[in-house]
Amino acid sequence: MSTDASHAVEVFISYAHEDEDFVKALDKHMSNLRRQKLISSWYDRDITAGDVWAEEIEARLNRAALILLLISSDFIYSDYCYDIEMARAMERAKRKEAHVIPVVVRPCDWKGTPFAGLQALPTRGKAVSTWSNRDEAFLDIVQGIRAVLNQL
Repeated sequence: MSTDASHAVEVFISYAHEDEDFVKALDKHMSNLRRQKLISSWYDRDITAGDVWAEEIEARLNRAALILLLISSDFIYSDYCYDIEMARAMERAKRKEAHVIPVVVRPCDWKGTPFAGLQALPTRGKAVSTWSNRDEAFLDIVQGIRAVLNQL
């Protein structure tokens, strides 16, 4: 039986804007988790007019129980993604306040990053862009997220 919305796990998606198509696709693939009221997901395109975007991002990042880092060279290049969002996510993970999952969307060198020791999705960290069928890649990601939700 599904849980009510107040028990849905808050998911924060951190990504470089160059990877927005991957966020949109992932968000669609997570729709069944939302319909089952297992999650509520949020990313910066959900900021409404008049909101102070930095404050809204900080608030959402600080209360999310699950943080997805969409990994690409643009993510690593972005000072905001890397130095602010990812750094805060890793701080919260270290204190066991949130679960952080790197989601590799495009091939890049991420060895030696603070998140390199975390188990990545899709399986074996194979970048979504390299899958011959991206729906299968996103299904693999959602199944991994569902497994994490079962542990939270």
